[in-house]
Amino acid sequence: MTRDTNARIAGFTYLFYAAIGICSEVLMHQARGVDGGAAELARIGQYATNIRLTIVITLLECLCALVLGVTLYGITRAEDHELAMLGLVCRVAEGVLGSLNNIPAYLGLLWLAKAGVGTGVPDIPTSNALRAFLLMPGTSVPLGAFFFAVGSLIFSYLLLRGRMVPVSIAWLGVFAFGLLVVVLPLQLAGFYTGPLTGYYLWLPALVFQVVLALWLLIKGVATPSIGLRPSF
Repeated sequence: MTRDTNARIAGFTYLFYAAIGICSEVLMHQARGVDGGAAELARIGQYATNIRLTIVITLLECLCALVLGVTLYGITRAEDHELAMLGLVCRVAEGVLGSLNNIPAYLGLLWLAKAGVGTGVPDIPTSNALRAFLLMPGTSVPLGAFFFAVGSLIFSYLLLRGRMVPVSIAWLGVFAFGLLVVVLPLQLAGFYTGPLTGYYLWLPALVFQVVLALWLLIKGVATPSIGLRPSF
């Protein structure tokens, strides 16, 4: 595919990825709207359709990650082939890990919420332990998010270095994903639970993706300025 075709596909995929990600958050928030383990699990049973739709969305998110990895690699490989390949690998890891981590957890929640009496049904202590594990706060920071941040940081840097998009847009990406690369491992390991978490942490990345997507759809990308490096 040509660079312009890659840019258009990447732009559309960015917007689609953001839209279905927001839908997934809304569906899960509705399904987990009650505080407290037993009440939350009961609500999940009532909103099983939301969980099933989230599983479908998770598969689409995996596909989006793969498409973005391939198209952004096609756009940036002329600037630095090895870095672009690393970015591609990270985006692939993002998609695969996102599916492997989230889908079994969602299926487990559905099974646990719908479990009745009879053979094969866990006893109360086991159910409580499973519920606590599947709903523990750490699951809000999926492992694939780190590879998403690393891959996106690499591609943002290559777009900046090659002057393929406006410098202000590329710098926003470097800042947004650099922040995520630093904070996400600490948050995942439980070292950081400060105010810069949740939606505040992800807002710069969301703004960057929407702005970049619109630019790629409307303007495309410039030919990389190989050998010309910005002053940092």
